[in-house]
Amino acid sequence: MAERSTAAVDVADNSGEQPLTAKADQSTADGVAKNPERDTDGDGAQGSDAKGSLKQASPPELHSGHKLARRYRLEECVTRLDGFSSWRAVDEKLRRAVGVHVLPADHTRARSVLAAARSSALLGDPRFVQVLDAVEENDLVYVVHEWLPDATELSTLLTAGPLEPHDAYQMVSQVASAMAAAHREGLAHLRLNPNAVLRTSTGQWRIRGLAVNAALRGISSDTPQRTDTEAIGALLYAALTQRWPYENDAYGLSGLPKDVGLIAPDQVRAGIHRGLSELAMRALVNDGATASRHEAACTTPEELVKAISEMPRIRPPEPTFTAPPEYQRTTYQQGTYGRPAVHPGATQPIAPPPPPLQSRTGKALKWAVSALLIAALGLGSWQLADALMDQGGKSNDTNKSQTTDDGDKTAGRPQTTPIKIQGGQEFVAKGDAQSAGDVAKTYDGNPSTYWKTKSFNEGPSIAPYKPGVGIVYDLGSATQLGTATLDLRYGGDHTTVELYAADSLNPASLDSMTRIGSATTTGTTATVKVAKQLKTRYVLVWLTAVPNSGYDSQLYASAGYKQAIGEVKFTG
Repeated sequence: MAERSTAAVDVADNSGEQPLTAKADQSTADGVAKNPERDTDGDGAQGSDAKGSLKQASPPELHSGHKLARRYRLEECVTRLDGFSSWRAVDEKLRRAVGVHVLPADHTRARSVLAAARSSALLGDPRFVQVLDAVEENDLVYVVHEWLPDATELSTLLTAGPLEPHDAYQMVSQVASAMAAAHREGLAHLRLNPNAVLRTSTGQWRIRGLAVNAALRGISSDTPQRTDTEAIGALLYAALTQRWPYENDAYGLSGLPKDVGLIAPDQVRAGIHRGLSELAMRALVNDGATASRHEAACTTPEELVKAISEMPRIRPPEPTFTAPPEYQRTTYQQGTYGRPAVHPGATQPIAPPPPPLQSRTGKALKWAVSALLIAALGLGSWQLADALMDQGGKSNDTNKSQTTDDGDKTAGRPQTTPIKIQGGQEFVAKGDAQSAGDVAKTYDGNPSTYWKTKSFNEGPSIAPYKPGVGIVYDLGSATQLGTATLDLRYGGDHTTVELYAADSLNPASLDSMTRIGSATTTGTTATVKVAKQLKTRYVLVWLTAVPNSGYDSQLYASAGYKQAIGEVKFTG
C-alpha cells in the first residue's frame, strides 16, 4: 500500500479586511429570544446569509428510540431549529454515547453540512470534538460526533462565578492554539461561544462544532480568522468578568450596560489580571481602540497565540491546607464505667494513681532493662570509633572527589544543560519526503506549529512502507547528549522514537549512523535517554511507529497512522 496525504478544505485568510463591530457580531447572538424554535446549544443565532424569508424543508419526523443506519439509537432531542434537529444518541455497535445532527436530504444546507463535517473529520485534532460519521441515507443527512459526558460547558462553569486567572489563561491558550491549527488547514468555526467550549474532568479544553455548527445555520464570513479571533476574545472576557461583552444578555450572562460601549474587563470587576484584560481587548477590538494601552490588535488566532506566548506565564494558585482540629482530651477516667453520673455542682472524687510495682519481679525487670541499655550504648560507641578510624585515612581522597572549586560538594552528579538546535533537515531513507519545509517548526519555540508525517494505511509500525521517517538536527558542535524530549500531537497507539548519532546534516544512509537510544510512548510526550555515551554534533530523531490519528468519515475507516512533532528539546 502507498502513503496518502490528508486533504483539507481551503478557506481564504481575510485578516486584512475591516474588523467586525461589536454590534454586528451581537446581531446573531440574541436570536434565541426571537426564534420560537428550540436551540439549546447556545444563542439560537440565524445564519448571516439568511436575508428575507427562505422556506426551509420540514424537519424529519423522528422520535426517541428511532435508529439510524440500524446502529445509532436516538435518545433525547437537545436542539430543534431551522429544519434540523440535534440528539443525544447511543452507538449500539460500540456501546457508547454519541451526538447526532439530522436534517432532510433536500434541505438547502444539506450539501454544505456534509462537506463541513467531512472536512472537520479529516483534521483529526484531539482538541476538537471529533466527527465520527457523515452520511446521506433514506432522504436524511446525519452527522455523528463524540459525546463527552464528563465535560462541562463554559457557560455552565460561569454560573458559579468568573474563572480563576490560571484557568482563564489555560482556556484562552488552548482554544487559540486549536483554532490557529484549524485555520492552517483551511477550517473556521464561526460559532465559538461559551456553549461550544468544554472543560473535561482532566482540565483539558475541547471545542465542538468546528465548521459544522455554522454550516447547520448557514453562517458564513468574509473574514473567518477575524471572526473566530473576536469570538475567542469574547470567551476570555466572559471568563474574567462573568459578563457578556455586548449590550444584550446571552448564554446565561448579563450584557454590559447600554450606551456605555465596550469597557476593559479590569474596569468591570476589581482584581482582574491586567495582562488577560488587555489580551481580551486586543482580540475584541480591531479598530484602534486599544491604542491607549500601546498594544496592537490581534486579528487572527495565530497572532493571538503569539501574544499569549509573550505574556508572563500565569501559575496556578498555591494549594490551601486545612489545619487539623486541636486535640481534645477525653474526660473519661479509669474505673468510673458503670458508676452513677455526678450531679452538677458535686465534686467528682479522683482515684489516686496505682502504687509503683514493688515486687521482686518488678525490681529484676528494671535491672535487666538498665543492663541492656548500658550494653547497647557501649557497643554503639565502639562501632562509631571504629568507623571514624577507617574514615581517617580516606578523608583526603573523599574531599578531592566530592568538593568542587567553590566548596559545593556536588561534583560527580549529572548536570542537565539545554542544547540549542542550530538547524535541521529531513532525512529520507526510502521514498518521498514527509514535510521537508516544516522542519524548522520543531525548534521555533512555538508548540502550535509542527512537522508532520504523511498518513499510512497500516500501523503503528511503518516498516511496510519505510524503515522510518525523521529529522537530522545540527547541535552546533560535538556535544555529550543526555536526553531528547519530543512534543507529539497524537497519542493512543504507541509511538516509537530512536536516536542516531550522524556524521553530517545529510548522512549517506541509516547504516552509516550509530544508534544511541530509543523510547516508546502512548502519550503526547516522548523522552529518550541516551544509552550509548559519545559526543556528536548531528543527531537523527527517527520515528519507526506512529499512532492511529482518527476516523475518516468519507472512507468509513481510519484516517490513517501518522504523527506530528511540535517541539524537540535536547539536554546534555
